Amino acid sequence: MDKTSTNEIKEQIAETMQKMVGFMNVDCSIEAREEIDDRNSKSIVFSIYTPENAKFLIGKNGQNLKSLEHVLRAMFVKRMTDVGNLIIDVNDYRKSRKMYVADLARQAVTRVRSTQKAEALLPMSAYERRIVHMELASCPDIATESIGEDPNRRIVVKPYP
Repeated sequence: MDKTSTNEIKEQIAETMQKMVGFMNVDCSIEAREEIDDRNSKSIVFSIYTPENAKFLIGKNGQNLKSLEHVLRAMFVKRMTDVGNLIIDVNDYRKSRKMYVADLARQAVTRVRSTQKAEALLPMSAYERRIVHMELASCPDIATESIGEDPNRRIVVKPYP
């Protein structure tokens, strides 16, 4: 698929998102951009900015945001042949959540280092667990392990054996 087709897909997705959010009586603006992640996979990121009702679009722990993303991905997956992922963010929620999760991980490392006892973090999504694993990969004296089953899957931070 050429760049023009990718731009057409971005426009179609943005229009669909605008209609869906419009049905919810939420005024917003939508920006689209392409990103390449650390695995060299291309994603289209849609940033929704709204002066009000952001909590409504995000939902508890980002559940509404994940659902909106899931519906749009299901609608457009066959047309997005050269794009690996579709990501939606509302008022930079994902960015602030990423910083929060990374901070939680660093705090857990401090406690684990001082007590030399393993600590289980709260249940997290696969995306958030990946953030923790990557954040703590640079700590040679700390090991991380995911345990449990979704939706209660969590990370255990422990001293390296």
